[in-house]
Amino acid sequence: MADLRIRAGATRSPQRGGGYFAALSLVTLLSALLTCGVRCAESDKPSNIILVLVDDQDVQIGGMTPMKKAKAYIGDEGATFVNSFTVTPLCCPSRSSILTGRYPHNHEVRNNSLNGNCSSLQWQKGPEAEAFPTYLNKLKYQTFFSGKYLNQYGSKAAGSFGHIPPGWDQWHALVGNSQYYNYTLSVNGKEEKHGDSYEDDYLTDLILNRSLHFLDDRSPQHPFFLMLSPPACHSPWTAAPQYQKEFKDVQAPRDGSFNKPGKEKHWLLRQPPNPMPNSSITFLDNAYRKRWQTLLSVDDMVEKLVKKLDSIKELNNTYIFYTSDNGYHTGQFSLPIDKRQLYEFDIRIPLMVRGPGIKAKQVLQAPVLNIDLAPTILDIAGVNLSSVNVDGQSFLAQMAPSLRNGTARPYFLVEYTGEGQPTSDPTCPKLGPGVSQCFPDCVCEDAYNNTYACVRTLDGKMNMQYCEFADSESYVEVYNLTSDPHQLENIVKKVDPSILQIMNQRLIKLQSCVSDSCRDYKQK
Repeated sequence: MADLRIRAGATRSPQRGGGYFAALSLVTLLSALLTCGVRCAESDKPSNIILVLVDDQDVQIGGMTPMKKAKAYIGDEGATFVNSFTVTPLCCPSRSSILTGRYPHNHEVRNNSLNGNCSSLQWQKGPEAEAFPTYLNKLKYQTFFSGKYLNQYGSKAAGSFGHIPPGWDQWHALVGNSQYYNYTLSVNGKEEKHGDSYEDDYLTDLILNRSLHFLDDRSPQHPFFLMLSPPACHSPWTAAPQYQKEFKDVQAPRDGSFNKPGKEKHWLLRQPPNPMPNSSITFLDNAYRKRWQTLLSVDDMVEKLVKKLDSIKELNNTYIFYTSDNGYHTGQFSLPIDKRQLYEFDIRIPLMVRGPGIKAKQVLQAPVLNIDLAPTILDIAGVNLSSVNVDGQSFLAQMAPSLRNGTARPYFLVEYTGEGQPTSDPTCPKLGPGVSQCFPDCVCEDAYNNTYACVRTLDGKMNMQYCEFADSESYVEVYNLTSDPHQLENIVKKVDPSILQIMNQRLIKLQSCVSDSCRDYKQK
């Protein structure tokens, strides 16, 4: 295809006559070829696509360490993006962004609650009906989903287990939030209850087994798309029996911002006791080990999936994406465990991709967002992206420049709307109403006014983050990630006012952007 582009450039100023019409025919042919996208890269058959979406897997504090097989089978065989971010560090709004390719202010899913629009009827009538699987389905992709979908999926107020989002041929979705045993699935709209048998019910393995059956039963004449969404490494961190004794000497990393006070930060970061009590450290170390243990089953999943694709002779025509919905923290700034914060440990996520046209062992620096997954997948499938309402952009050009031209973004938006409880937590009465996630030791990880918007700049010249909170303090946090990668010092009072002005203008623009305007970086 690269050679064809060169010839296309040579036909821009043809002489009239027979050569002119020959050139015109060539341009028409080229247009058809380029429109078919990557579906023509390997064969006449469109490329298959698989998305493995894990839950709460960080990249900053060692979350990828257990993934030896995944790194070997995907990262070493393709591209690893070292600057991959979520645009919102929480499960439901992040997953909604992945499905739609939109920032939260455009799909309007604000947090994990039904009131926050998670899997709500409003979501179902609007953004969900335009999610990327609907486009794949129209292109005759055979589509399969298994695992965690959205936190409120399957609740009575969200249409119960009978609701099947459009675009899916096979639907095996978890009702509610991540579990490993004793859960309910919606299997093509029918309720299926599971118990506590490892062989029959362990959810990560069940997702794998059903995906393998789907591949056996597929029609070879049409491409397929699989989205596999295991519960690991989300709480309750229940590892498979064979992995429950692994990493027994591992503890959460003690470097960077671990057990540091949240000095000159939003009030939520100033409330944890510092240093942390031993009870919190014991709790978070245990959580850290168990998270790694649950990931070993995901590592097995990747290996068996790749070997299956090879055995059915589909591996060389399949793109495999591996990523997470958000990062995580265990003791950073004395916050025991959770996500939801604006810092690198919560917003950076793993991303590895292999597939046709992607050279092996690439380590790519270009910033990539989870809102870019939908347009990239559609780009691979041959969809004309100008016809799709997305805020993100395809990163196919970053990992396969022989197939696409493109440029990297210089900055982007991270936004989050905090969750709180209307009444005081009876186990932590001194905290009052408006807070949530107050465990262990009554350290609250979220609040109504933990609502912020950040512009993250990463363009080769500047590596900064500028954040504004919607609270009574109108709090602002600014970090120079080049000199302060762990975000220990808020430099809002030290930085050049002209830089603050530029950041503020960028933030205002991004907070109101829609579709194309989210990718317009011409202004400062």
